[in-house]
Amino acid sequence: MNSKYNISSFCHIKNNRVSLNGSVIFNEEHPNFSDFIKAAYKTQNTKYPKFFKMDNLSKLAFLAADILLKKEQLDIEKENNIALVFSNKASSLDTDIIHQKAIQDKDNYFPSPAVFVYTLPNICLGEISIKYKLYSENSFFIFERFNAEHLMSYTNSLLETNKAKSVLCGWVELEGENYEAFLYLVSNEGEIKHNKQNIITLYNT
Repeated sequence: MNSKYNISSFCHIKNNRVSLNGSVIFNEEHPNFSDFIKAAYKTQNTKYPKFFKMDNLSKLAFLAADILLKKEQLDIEKENNIALVFSNKASSLDTDIIHQKAIQDKDNYFPSPAVFVYTLPNICLGEISIKYKLYSENSFFIFERFNAEHLMSYTNSLLETNKAKSVLCGWVELEGENYEAFLYLVSNEGEIKHNKQNIITLYNT
């Protein structure tokens, strides 16, 4: 399936490394995800205090999205017509496990509302939308594996029906210390054609 749209930029976060458009912008070994993502955040001049209250999946998605969207030099005082289309395999399982442990502990029963609010995978979309004033379509799909064809067709549909001017989409997976984010921005601009093969190639870069 051909597409008249293009990929203007893409970001990876995996294995203690952050890259933008194929170039490494942060690479620092840390014993756990929590330390790594905080260190990466501090180098990106993000300045969003609520970041530290997020669950790990939201931190991962937020930082990858922020790196891409900052590059667009958006006016965050105005509404931005950018849709979000994310996906993963484990949903919000990492946070679900933490919440479940709190429920099962009868001697110390205190299920935290701060944890419970993140027991839906699409909450990370809300965090991104709040900072960048995104009121467009947003969806979070659960697949067994990275599904380039679905992301492509759904994104093209949003653009063709004028539901968004551009779409930030990709894969954000986190289970314990295993994490991976691959996000890319699709619009009329850019030099990489938005098709299945190019998406897969970038994902595997």
